[in-house]
Amino acid sequence: MVNYKDLGLVNTREMFKKAVAGGYAIPAFNFNTMEQMQAIVQAAVETKSPVIMQVSKGARNYANPTILRYMAEGAVAYAKELGCENPQIVLHLDHGDSFELCKDCIDMGFSSVMYDGSALPYEENIKISRQVVEYAHKYDVTVECELGVLAGVEDEVASEVSHYTKPEEVIDFATRTGCDSLAISIGTSHGAYKFKPEQCTRDPKTGKLVPPPLAFDVLHEIEKKLPGFPIVLHGSSSVPQEEVDTINKFGGNLPDAIGIPEDQLREASKSAVCKINIDSDSRLAMTAAIRKHLAEHPGDFDPRQYLKPARENMKKMYIHKIVNVLGSDGKL
Repeated sequence: MVNYKDLGLVNTREMFKKAVAGGYAIPAFNFNTMEQMQAIVQAAVETKSPVIMQVSKGARNYANPTILRYMAEGAVAYAKELGCENPQIVLHLDHGDSFELCKDCIDMGFSSVMYDGSALPYEENIKISRQVVEYAHKYDVTVECELGVLAGVEDEVASEVSHYTKPEEVIDFATRTGCDSLAISIGTSHGAYKFKPEQCTRDPKTGKLVPPPLAFDVLHEIEKKLPGFPIVLHGSSSVPQEEVDTINKFGGNLPDAIGIPEDQLREASKSAVCKINIDSDSRLAMTAAIRKHLAEHPGDFDPRQYLKPARENMKKMYIHKIVNVLGSDGKL
């Protein structure tokens, strides 16, 4: 058993409480590699922002659970080395699909876990969510649960259609599970193709797709039902067109990739939404920089030569999100 506190990590309880009261959202950035972790820590330190470093089941298998534990401990030490005396870093499991996986992460030093039973029947979702909560709270680990289904694909999480969260269910669900935060479905989606072209309109001037708006009416109803309760948005990458264009320019093939407009995320972050998940944008920033570098420097073969600009591009993106979208800068 590894306690997250011994690694220098924190859970989300006070972090979310401050974010809800302050009208901003905590960035939850997924990571798989050392370069992503470095960029996340650098951005958080430079902007004086709390941050959630999260890994999916697939990312955990890719990186190795033991290595991840040491990477998280290293992230805290690295933040202090960069001049942050009291970093607020969470290591979070994203989309845990079983009690056993959540338990294993808690035992390996995670400070926060998400159990995603959103695709299960309502009562079964409550039952397993409650089981995760009871185990996690023994070790002061916070738990995120999900109600409603997001469309799209991200790692092993996939759904053809979305189902909005039903506001009439949230009080019962939050009370019976005892969860610390609730991920809801209001129109965000996983992956770089968050909407099909037929769901969008096209800008007559640019010809680019314009996605449908988020269901803020559902969010506001949920806020009325659970005043002050921490709400989470998954699938909230904006899919920056400049990164997509760079990827396509240098040999990629991402036609009609589209994300969530940043102005809508900015509006959401001023509500009870206190955690916003961003994964695809990091992948796009990394891939765009690597494709560009290798196209312009075909003789390079040292991974450091193309991973360094990739790390810088991700850091630039993380800082932008923290400062211009989520508003979590200066909150340490």
